[in-house]
Amino acid sequence: MTKLLSIGELAAQTQVKVPTIRYYESIGLLPEAPRTGSNRRLYDAAMVRRLRFIRHARELGFEIDAIRQLLMLAGDPARPCGEADELARAHLADIDSKIERLQALRAEVHGMLDHCAQGQVRTCRVIEVLADHALCQHEAH
Repeated sequence: MTKLLSIGELAAQTQVKVPTIRYYESIGLLPEAPRTGSNRRLYDAAMVRRLRFIRHARELGFEIDAIRQLLMLAGDPARPCGEADELARAHLADIDSKIERLQALRAEVHGMLDHCAQGQVRTCRVIEVLADHALCQHEAH
């Protein structure tokens, strides 16, 4: 017989906080756990695996809707993995876009600092650029 876990034990085994577990249940990422007569939630090994899957996907930056789709796909092992690949490719494109924006932001802030004379605030390049977007080197949105 498989040992059933309390929500606290599930949290400890998966390194997911109890409020997060409750949130995942409330939005349907985790099925609502069966309860004892005293209203205590009980989780089995399948829930541990599912929650670890969710945690890992979140660590990799997948959004909740994508995780929901990936969980659905994982529940049908004989299905072709094209949809999972598409989700991962879309996520990778989003990551690449964020990296590009961050690199542009880094260059902009670096440029502000390079042109700052370390004098008084009235001549501070950082303050000047933040006050007037036209002084930006890049269009960073």
